[in-house]
Amino acid sequence: MSKEILFLVEESPEGGYEAQAPGYSIYTQAETLDELKQMAVDAVRCHFDEAEMPRLIRLHLVREEAIAV
Repeated sequence: MSKEILFLVEESPEGGYEAQAPGYSIYTQAETLDELKQMAVDAVRCHFDEAEMPRLIRLHLVREEAIAV
């Protein structure tokens, strides 16, 4: 059993947010961060059996920027 699972969160080009858990086939999206939190919980509950369920979800917000040199 893993104690926690990490989601990388990015702003969606279409608006809202997208979240993916590296190392797992778990992906979710939502319009707001509050909605995304609930969607991540739902996605984790659907993906894992009770015995393997992580006890903590960590959201890591990623922002990509290009800077001209």
